[in-house]
Amino acid sequence: MIDTASTSFEATAASTAAKAALYLRVSTGRQAESDLSIPDQRRQITAYCVAKSWDVATEFVEPGNTATDDRRPAFQAMIDAALVKPPTFSVIVVHSFSRFFRDQFQFEFYVRKLAKNGVRLVSITQDLGNDPMSVMMRQIMTLFDEYQSKENAKHTLRAMKENARQGYWNGALPPIGYRIVAAEQRGAKIKKKLEIDPIHADTVRLIYRLALTGDGGSGPLGIKSITTHLNERNIRTRDGGRWGIGSVHQILTRTTYIGEHRFNTRDHRTGAAKPDTEHAVMAVPPIVTEAEYRAVQAALKARSPQWMPPRAVSGPTLLTGICFCASCGGAMTLRTGKGSRYRYYTCSTKARMGEKGCRGLTVPMDKLDRAVADHLEWRLLDPPRLAAMMDQLLERREEWNERRRGHIAELRKRAADAGAKLKRLYDAIENGVVDVADPSLKDRVGELAAVRDQAQADAERATAAVERLGPAITLESLRRFALAARRKLRNEDGTYRRDHLRALAQRIEVVDPSEIRIMGSKAELLRTLVAASGVESATAGVRSFVPKWRPREDSNLRPPV
Repeated sequence: MIDTASTSFEATAASTAAKAALYLRVSTGRQAESDLSIPDQRRQITAYCVAKSWDVATEFVEPGNTATDDRRPAFQAMIDAALVKPPTFSVIVVHSFSRFFRDQFQFEFYVRKLAKNGVRLVSITQDLGNDPMSVMMRQIMTLFDEYQSKENAKHTLRAMKENARQGYWNGALPPIGYRIVAAEQRGAKIKKKLEIDPIHADTVRLIYRLALTGDGGSGPLGIKSITTHLNERNIRTRDGGRWGIGSVHQILTRTTYIGEHRFNTRDHRTGAAKPDTEHAVMAVPPIVTEAEYRAVQAALKARSPQWMPPRAVSGPTLLTGICFCASCGGAMTLRTGKGSRYRYYTCSTKARMGEKGCRGLTVPMDKLDRAVADHLEWRLLDPPRLAAMMDQLLERREEWNERRRGHIAELRKRAADAGAKLKRLYDAIENGVVDVADPSLKDRVGELAAVRDQAQADAERATAAVERLGPAITLESLRRFALAARRKLRNEDGTYRRDHLRALAQRIEVVDPSEIRIMGSKAELLRTLVAASGVESATAGVRSFVPKWRPREDSNLRPPV
């Protein structure tokens, strides 16, 4: 059935009295910048209006916006102007209907809306009348435009996904910690990749370190606390702004930082997440290890009220949330007896399902707490044992230091080169060699000054990071911070510090009432110990690939029965 509602124009006015508005649009900013289409559209449409004896009242230019939706500033301004009473123009002239809209439903919606206010839409390449046959033809054309737009989008997305799989960057601002570099040239097109930005990569590593071990005066920090920590210490974002919770959360949850950047994860219109099968994984240099990333995800999940009650995160029970039954993997939860006089850790599976679910384990809470804390305090925080662990850390720390000094030299050379080019340019201007009226001169001066200033700022920041390494760690300093860490495990009343204990151990498994397993990441342990020593940045850039700091069960302490 043909809809003729749009034919109710007040188009009986004489042609010579018509006021026209021109709507000019190109799909991409690149087309607009290179003048590929807008001037040509203006020339053709203006000639058409002259032939019709229409006066051009105004024009609306859309440089680089898709016509698949109405989120276009110039388009909305035009619609607003057309709907005033009386309208300042009676005709909107476009090169083709696809310039106005590439969505058939939206096209008809706006045509009807304009018609009610006496404004009609005219295409100079698809000149149709207002009779039912012309309306049907217009609807077919706009439906085909919509189909063609969706097909083009599908093929473009497929090409971009393949480009990402090959390791090339598709555009847009890279994640913080990375920068875009030219990789190779294919014809006239330069293919680009991501490389690590050393300065901002350190900020990413710091955020992960705070999430895993804290700042030395506390246990692992949550996202809000990390944001506060960064802002209080004047650590800025890439553009010099302050950190927000959303930015920190994105850094802690993006797989990009373990070398797997995911492209096509969300619908660009609705923002809805796409299934993993539609993602394209692009390989990039990793900034943190996979073990660190997984540990952070586990910590975020443990803090989430969707997965664990708030009391398990902030409650007073020492091991809630990290203590599990070795038989079934279920959490060991608090149970009480005799009017809460006695407190126990009990297998939650046994409590829910009975003997059929798990044979069940019950351990007095004070005994298990004491066994875990004593082992960490007297076996793990033993200076000779720590000294053996620190050998690898110090060696890798020195390697990082050497790399950073090389990067500082590179930055200073870049700043010096840009400064020298600026000086030669200024000399040429003074000597009259360069025309000061050249429009490209200002851009070139600004570009060189930006390169020089950025390189100098990056070099200063990198130098400060090296200086913050502090003095070398000796056996004596190791002994001192081991003692300090022991003290931090206990409060003044003899109870245990929950946050410090969890910085050392991430999982406790109860095998039976006389045997437990204490597990944790060696990388996390080393960062905790160095932070406790007061050498805040000693582990910056240092990564440990040893997955566990307690590999053998025979090193576990057996609590008294």
